[in-house]
Amino acid sequence: MTTAREIMTPGATCIGAEDSVLDAAKKMTDLGVGALPICGTDNKLKGMLTDRDIVVKVLGQGKDPAEVKAGELAQGEAVTIGADDDASEILRTMTEHKVRRLPVIDGHTLVGIVAQADVARALPDPEVGDLLQALSSD
Repeated sequence: MTTAREIMTPGATCIGAEDSVLDAAKKMTDLGVGALPICGTDNKLKGMLTDRDIVVKVLGQGKDPAEVKAGELAQGEAVTIGADDDASEILRTMTEHKVRRLPVIDGHTLVGIVAQADVARALPDPEVGDLLQALSSD
């Protein structure tokens, strides 16, 4: 069975919880990504910050992205997947939590991100279809 380690995009870059949302947006632009893991000063994962979070929760509410800290947008406990977890666990976790990106953890270390697109490339069509349907319905 395919594991998260085999299909993830390795080398995920964090944004610090104390960094501004503006810094996060610049980092997303530089890296060409739509989401960044939020890491605390203790190097633990605090959540994920998406470009949509920036638009809806900061810009859409008239807040200054230079003043809002990335950590303020981390919600609850971060949903993650273990590096050696298999594809069925990835599908279950994405579906259950309705997330399109999962940080991949090896022990306590962030080692990559599994995105919906990674899953689509790696798994058979019926499984991908089920995931897309689950993530698209509210």
